[in-house]
Amino acid sequence: MRKNALSDEILLTIDKPARYIGNEVNMVKKDPKSVDIRFCMCFPDVYEVGMSHLGIQILYDMFNQREDTYCERVYSPWTDLDKLLREKRLPLFALESQDPVKDFDFLGITLQYEMCYTNVLQILDLSGIPIFAAERTEEDPIVIGGGPCSYNPEPIADFFDCFYIGEGETVYDQVLDAYKENKRVGGSRKDYLDRIAEIEGIYVPSLYDVEYNEDGTIRSFTPNSPHAKPVIRKQVEMELSDTFYPKKPLVPYIKAIQDRVVLEIQRGCIRGCRFCQAGMLYRPIRERDVEYLKEVARTMLRSSGHEEISLSSLSSSDYSKLPELVYFLIEEFGKCGVNISLPSLRIDAFALDVMSKVQDVRKSSLTFAPEAGSQRLRNVINKGLTEENILKGAMDAFVGGWNKVKLYFMLGLPTETEEDIEGIAVLSDKIAREYYTIPKDQRNGKVAITTSTSFFVPKPFTPFQWVRMNTAEEFLSKQSILHRKLKEQLNYKSIRYNWHDAELTILEGIFARGDRRIAKVIYDAYKDGCLFDSWSEYFHYDRWMKAFEQNQIDIDFYIHRERSKDEILPWDFIDAGITKEFLWREYERAKAETVTPNCRKACAGCGARVFHGGVCYEPRKEEAADDGTNPVL
Repeated sequence: MRKNALSDEILLTIDKPARYIGNEVNMVKKDPKSVDIRFCMCFPDVYEVGMSHLGIQILYDMFNQREDTYCERVYSPWTDLDKLLREKRLPLFALESQDPVKDFDFLGITLQYEMCYTNVLQILDLSGIPIFAAERTEEDPIVIGGGPCSYNPEPIADFFDCFYIGEGETVYDQVLDAYKENKRVGGSRKDYLDRIAEIEGIYVPSLYDVEYNEDGTIRSFTPNSPHAKPVIRKQVEMELSDTFYPKKPLVPYIKAIQDRVVLEIQRGCIRGCRFCQAGMLYRPIRERDVEYLKEVARTMLRSSGHEEISLSSLSSSDYSKLPELVYFLIEEFGKCGVNISLPSLRIDAFALDVMSKVQDVRKSSLTFAPEAGSQRLRNVINKGLTEENILKGAMDAFVGGWNKVKLYFMLGLPTETEEDIEGIAVLSDKIAREYYTIPKDQRNGKVAITTSTSFFVPKPFTPFQWVRMNTAEEFLSKQSILHRKLKEQLNYKSIRYNWHDAELTILEGIFARGDRRIAKVIYDAYKDGCLFDSWSEYFHYDRWMKAFEQNQIDIDFYIHRERSKDEILPWDFIDAGITKEFLWREYERAKAETVTPNCRKACAGCGARVFHGGVCYEPRKEEAADDGTNPVL
């Protein structure tokens, strides 16, 4: 048996043992005894999902460039191995050295979606690390969280020693250097947490106290230590062409969800969709230099052996040098059999030309995300997409040879009416009708429309962070209305309808806007067997409801009520670079069904100027809206 690892006998009894053996292409190998800091990076989901995450690859590469640090990885063991580790009392281990996670100095956990929270507890539990931060000793790793869910860390604050708010390329060196210095002077665990609490972007939950009003809302959120900052400011990397990027990405032995080279072309988004948390959190928009991207693409393809390269961005069409980059990739690598993947593209002449070159038109489908079925509701959410845009894009695609279209919508959006819901069915049918205006002898078979709906969840740091969320019953009723309306359409047989789980959405909504009182619910649900909640076959809604009831937590308080403008929200102590005043102004504009222009047309005064970059500092000729809510800054 390998040191602290699984025996070959155990590996032969579990599904996909390659998830746990390490030694992938480009894996970093160091002597653990020759470094000062051992950092275990965790993605709290199964290996195939975690290996697809670019953020961990960036941090893995960045940390391992430090001679004094060895960064290794751990993922959530699947249920079969979870059971064996418990039965045989084996500790969870890192992939690179196979050493127990508990022996590391740091356990860094990325929080990409709320439904991974019980998996966080699984990682701690199997590692032998006390689940609650208050119970940890000098022998335990520092548990640090990061990622989009850390912008409301309160529901899981009790489980973490600290959180990193923002992009990892900025102050992580300070965090690691502070650890070495604290160790050198013989400082304690508490000494270290006090020390890093003074670093911009680091939140240490134990250094803050929360008081509640009788109605359950927050009365105050205050530091209890001179080391703690009243406001935690997110950290942003402005020079994306002069920072860390994994030129030699890890290549898994088994197929990952995204088994390809990922080329991040920019961060941020100019669109301002009012439901989109990422579009708000990652402001301002920052582009990578096109020559830098060309060189990175060459290097990554050469070092990984991948046969596909994907451009990563919230809105790829807004990258200013997109045609130059894409045509370069096609010319340079298309002849070598490398496929080019282009998500988040607006369907226009350029996009169709490119896709005809890089995709098999007869097999591939095009994706549109109207989000709402009516123009009125698209204005409410600031989607910036008209029915004319959608129908023209679809028709251009049909003429170009495509006959498969995927449509993504949300149910439960603020101000939604039955007419808006039925509009989803009507729009789906209109797209199919466009296809059948093409002469029969010029069509590529029958049209296939896939209409998918998810349920709207109000997220922190969006203009809808104050709104009431629908109940499960309301969601299901709206789903039923849509399904009935789809059946009435002329082209119903050409339309396939997919939908999400309402109960899972309710839980996501609670976690998204919850406070510290939710932690005990998560703990009790985990102890009752909840794990891999984002996987439908393992989701146990009844166990979650039991945990809420046992802890006397009123679900309606967290999701089914409107927040007032002056209510203290659990995440208000975080400065995400956009002001609360801007978000409220956008909420008011949503209720007035008023569209806000994108950032390149007029500055909405969101607050991202504080980062001194992005489109906020580009010269602009456009005038602001006449009502004065979009001042040109």
